[in-house]
Amino acid sequence: MNTEKKWYVVRTAGGKEKKAKEYMEKEIEAHGLNNLVGQVLIPTEKYYQIKNGKRVSAERIFFPGYILIEANLTGELEHIIRNVTFVAGFLSESATGKPGDKKAVPLRDDEVNRILGRVDELVDAEGETETPFVVGESVKIIDGPFNGFNGNIEEIMDDKRKLGVMVKIFGRKTLVELNFAQVTKE
Repeated sequence: MNTEKKWYVVRTAGGKEKKAKEYMEKEIEAHGLNNLVGQVLIPTEKYYQIKNGKRVSAERIFFPGYILIEANLTGELEHIIRNVTFVAGFLSESATGKPGDKKAVPLRDDEVNRILGRVDELVDAEGETETPFVVGESVKIIDGPFNGFNGNIEEIMDDKRKLGVMVKIFGRKTLVELNFAQVTKE
């Protein structure tokens, strides 16, 4: 019997990836099939966003509606996983061309390496920052020499994580360069 584990993609109900993973692991445990399963993985990525003037880290699933499972997919295990709550089935293809005759297809090694490599890369990387601002938006300056002033965003410099904000100082409009963390939305 082939005991080599391969990676498969399991489709889930949207937004229910964590619950589906939890239920899947419980079912595998209950049927004593842990020896057939390497790991169940929800690929996520870490990113940073600015909330209330502070930089906070958050996590998002980068394949919403999908879970990866490393397993030796026997008929029994495949049947158990297909019947787990919130699981819609495997990414599959028809073995004979007839509807209903679907066979789970393992991921190619290069696909697995790319996905797992991306996960590792994102764990190592600091993460990207979503720009919570748009040009023309009104902001209040909460830090620095212009603390307490209000202004409008004229430009966004994502690479430097800075904003060009037009502020009225002594009755004249002046363009001031500020960090994302120095302003908050009005």
